[in-house]
Order: sequence, then structure tokens, then C-alpha cells
Amino acid sequence: MVHTEDASSRKREIEEKLKQEQETLSFIRENLEKSDQQTKGMVSILSSFESRLMQLENSIIPVHKQTENLQRLQENVDKTLSCMDHVISYYHVAKDTDRIIREGPTGRLDEYLACIAKIQKAVEYFQDNNPDSPELNTVKARFEKGKELLEAEFRSLLTRYSKPVPPILILDAISLDEELEVQEDVVLEHLPEAVLQDVICIAGWLVEYGRNQDFMNVYFQIRSNQLDRSIKGLKDHFRKNSASSGILYSPAVQTKRKDTPTKKSPKRPGKDDVLDIEIDSYIHCISAFVKLAQSEYALLVEVIPEHHQKKTFDSLIQEALDNLMLEGDNIVSAARRAIMRHDYSAVLTIFPILRHLKMNKAEFDSTLQGTAASTKNKLPTLITSMETIGARALEEFADSIKNDPDKEYNMPKDGTVHELTSNAILFLQQLLDFHETAGAMLASQVLGDTYNIPLDPRETSSSASSYTSEFNKRLLSTYICKVLGNLQLNLLSKSKVYEDPALSAIFLHNNYNYTLKSLEKSDLIQLVTVTQKKAENSYRELIEQQIQMYQHSWLKVTENLTSRNMPVFQPGSKLKDKERQVIKDKFKGFNDGLEELCKTQKGWAIPDKGQRDFIRQAQRRVVSEAYRAFLHRCANVSFTKNPEKYHKYRPEEVEEMIEKLFDTSA
Repeated sequence: MVHTEDASSRKREIEEKLKQEQETLSFIRENLEKSDQQTKGMVSILSSFESRLMQLENSIIPVHKQTENLQRLQENVDKTLSCMDHVISYYHVAKDTDRIIREGPTGRLDEYLACIAKIQKAVEYFQDNNPDSPELNTVKARFEKGKELLEAEFRSLLTRYSKPVPPILILDAISLDEELEVQEDVVLEHLPEAVLQDVICIAGWLVEYGRNQDFMNVYFQIRSNQLDRSIKGLKDHFRKNSASSGILYSPAVQTKRKDTPTKKSPKRPGKDDVLDIEIDSYIHCISAFVKLAQSEYALLVEVIPEHHQKKTFDSLIQEALDNLMLEGDNIVSAARRAIMRHDYSAVLTIFPILRHLKMNKAEFDSTLQGTAASTKNKLPTLITSMETIGARALEEFADSIKNDPDKEYNMPKDGTVHELTSNAILFLQQLLDFHETAGAMLASQVLGDTYNIPLDPRETSSSASSYTSEFNKRLLSTYICKVLGNLQLNLLSKSKVYEDPALSAIFLHNNYNYTLKSLEKSDLIQLVTVTQKKAENSYRELIEQQIQMYQHSWLKVTENLTSRNMPVFQPGSKLKDKERQVIKDKFKGFNDGLEELCKTQKGWAIPDKGQRDFIRQAQRRVVSEAYRAFLHRCANVSFTKNPEKYHKYRPEEVEEMIEKLFDTSA
């Protein structure tokens, strides 16, 4: 029973669950149907929306394309209008730029160049697009006018602001202060900075756009004129101021050099102060040219295109360089005329100039680097001319010393130093100031063969300047010795003009002594002994020989005092007439000879006080000793009734007479 209830209960539960499941299934089925209906509705809506979108697209696309075309047309219109405005502006360029072009670029170069640029673009437009149009000729003419005015402005700026460099500034630039360790370069400003920038700007435009090179000719002509005027101004400054102030700023003096002698030699005969100023002026002008040319080149490279710089510089310096070279040639010609007149001292003017030219040659060559060969050769040609004429003068001077004629009227009556000797020594002393220049001058003429000096290959090598210098020194030494040798031979010949051998001896003594003392005083002796080691001893021997020759003249006086032919007698014994006469003759011979010699030789001259005293004292001692001995022998000997007639002079009086020799004032 229980079991049946359980089954029934179970069945009910199952039936209830089944009922619930059926209800759930029914609910799901209803929802699915609703969902299907909604899906169908959505599909219908989407289909309708798609249809509408297709219709919208078919309507919008043509409109969009039409809008794009309209925008493109608008842009084309704008561009066309802009191009029209641009083209029209070219037709207005001539009118728009007329006032600025007419008024020129002065004071507003940037604005003017901008204006020219507009005209240039108009020219290019019409040439490309309308070459037959009258407008092209108009703007072309306007462009040419603008270019012409720019060229005129270039010339005007250079002309207005290019001034000669003041002489004082040039002197500051070329003078060296040896006390300063670091030299400050003096800047030579040729143009104000603002003006220079305008000149550079115009030059750049003329090269790039103007297709014009005439401005380079304008440039070098104007700057060349200023360079020449600067140098002439310096020359005038020397003429006006050097003579009055006595101050000569000489780079040749202020620059340290080997040529400086240890002792100053005297001025040459007839030295002309005006000539000195001209020489010093020329030396300064050479230095000034180098300094000014260097500064001109520094200016030129900023203005002139690179590939035209050397040629323009070459043209720029020609006038000033030619004037300097012409002046140098005139100096050489003057020296040549002086040689023809046998005025060899005048040739010495060449030496300081030649030395300065050679000292500055390296800098000169450096400054002219890149110029034409004809330009670079001008200074070497002048140097060669000066060396040639100088060497010729030296040779002819040596010959003139050898061949100076023995004229009686030209001989000093008192036997003093001959003019030939003093002039020769003076000339050689001047050479001492320029010993390196003179040595090189002789070497340049290959005179080594003339003097038989062996030539060491090292001494001709440019890389062995010390050897070359030593060779030149030996060459000059040999030359000086040649002159001295010629002088000695000529003096010996001249001495024979004198009838009195004693006066000949005094003459030679004076000249030899003067020569030796002059050599020692001026240090010429150091040059002489380079090739003649015993020169001093040789002169001293010559001097001593002449002293002995002079002393020989007194033998005719002192031979009367010797014991030769003197009678032998006892004190107090009576002499024979013949014996008395011998003593009388000796006294008379001595007295007459003494008086004659003292009278004659008092008028002779020995300028050197030391030598004069030495010779007088030596003669006084010899004569006095002989006279005293003679008087001693004749003491207490009765040889005459009038002893005072023969015994005219006491020994002291004889000594006093001899002390007055060579003294015209006595």
C-alpha cells in the first residue's frame, strides 16, 4: 500500500516537472517567434537603409566633383591674377625706379642695388618672353644707366677718399726701434672702413652682374697715383726737414747690420749735405715702397677678383717702381760721370744705397711675387748696375793711385803728407763702413782672378754665406793692399821730384807714417792683415829707413867734428899754419852746415808730434855729443887769434837750434 503511494507521489512530481518543462518550452518557442519577427523587421529596415544610402551616394558624388572643379578654377583664377600682377609690375619697373636711378647710389648703396636687381629681373623677363618689345629696350637702357652710375660711384669713392699716406706715418712704419723686443706694425689705413665696404660691394656687383672689368683699371690708376704721391711726399719731407732739423730717420742706420764699423771714419772730402739728404731720402723711399706696396696688396685682395689680383697689382706699382728705378739709374749715371772726371769719392754715394737695396731684396722679391718677370727683374738689374759701376770705380781708383802724375807744382814744399795719400786713405776708410758691400761688389765682377785669390767651391755656394763672406773679406783685403801698394810706388816716384834727398826722406816718412797711423786708427789694419800679416812691421821698417835716410843729411855737418885729418898736438904746443887751417875749416864747415840745415829744415814739416819730437831728439843727441867731443879735443888749442869767429855756438845753442827744426813758427 505504502509502495503504491510512493509511486503515485513520484508520478505526480514527474507530471508537474513535465508540465513546467512544457510551459518553459512554450515560452521559448514564443520568444523565438518574436525574435524571428524582429529579425525580419531589422533586415527589412537595413535593406531599406542600404537602398537609401545608394540613392544618396548617387546624388552627392556628382556634386562633390563639381565642387572640386570649382575650387580648381578659383585657384587658377587667383594664380592668373597673381601672374598678371607680376607681369604688369615688369612694365612698371622703369617708372618705379626712375627717381632712384637718376639720383644715383651715393649714400644709399643697398637701396640702389635692390633697385638695380628689379631692373635686371625685368630685362630677363622681357628677353625670355617678349624680346621685341619696346619695354625691353627701356629697362636695358635703365640697367646700363644704373651700371654706369655704379662705376662712377666706384671711381668717386676711390678718388674722394684715397689720400697720400703722410710722411710721418710712413717713417713710423719703416723705422725699427731696437729697444722693443716685439715690433708693433703700423697699420696704414688707405680708406675708411665704411667706404671700403661700399667699394668692395660695388666691385662684387660689377664682376657678378655688370660683366665689367674696367673698374679694375680705374682702381689701379687711382691707387697707383696715391702710391706715387705718398713716396714723393716722403721725398719732399726729407728735403724740407732733414737739412733744418738734422734728424735723419734711416732704416739703414736703425737696422742692425754687420757692415757697422767699430770706429767711425771721417767724412769723405767735399761731402755735400744736400747729396747726403738725397741719398738718405732714396734709401727711405725704397723701404717706403716695399711697405706701401704690401699694404696696397692687402687692400687690393679685398676689392679685385682673385684671378686678376696679381696683374692689377703689377699695374698699380709700375709708376712708383719705375720712378724709383729711374732715380737709381740717375745715381748710377752720376757715378759714371764722376768716374770720368776721376772724382772717385762721389762713387761712395752708391755704397749705402746698394747695401740697403741688397738688405731689402728678399722682402722686395717677396712683395713682387707673382708679378711679371719684367717687374721682378727691375731691382736686380739696378743692383747689378750699381755693383758694376762700383767695382769699376774701385778698379779705376786703384789705377789712379798708381798713375797719379809726379807734378813739381803739386808736391808739398815742406814734405808733408801728399793729397794723394790723404785722399786714398780717406777713400779706403769710407770702404770700411761698407766692407761687406764692397767685398761683394768686387766678387760680383769675378775679380778673384785679378787678385790671384784661390776660389774654394764652398765660397761660391749660396748655402755657404759664411764662406762667401770670408772670401769677400779676403778679396777686399787684397784690393786695399793693392791700393796701398800702388800708393807706395807712386810716393816713391814722387819723392824723386825733390832735389834734396833729405826732403825726399821726410816726405816718404810723413806719408808712410800717416798711412800706418790711419790704418791703425780706423781698423783698416785688421782688413789689411787678413792677407798681409806683417803689414804693420813692413810700414815701421819703411818709416825707420826714411828716418835713417834723413839722418844721413847731417853727416856733412857732423863729419867736420870727427878726428879725421885732425892734427896731433900737445897741449900748449904751437900749431903749424896748415894744422890751424884744418881746425878752422872744421869749425867753419860745422857752423855753415848747421846754419844751412837748420834754416832749410825749419821749413820742413813732420805733422806727427811724436815722430817730430823723436827725430829732433835723436838728431840733437847725435850732433850734441859729436860737437861736445870736438870742443873737448880743441880745448886749450890756440888755432886763431879770433876764437869767437869760429867757436860761434855753445853746445846748448846747437841743441836749441836743432829743437826748432820742422817748426815754421820758430
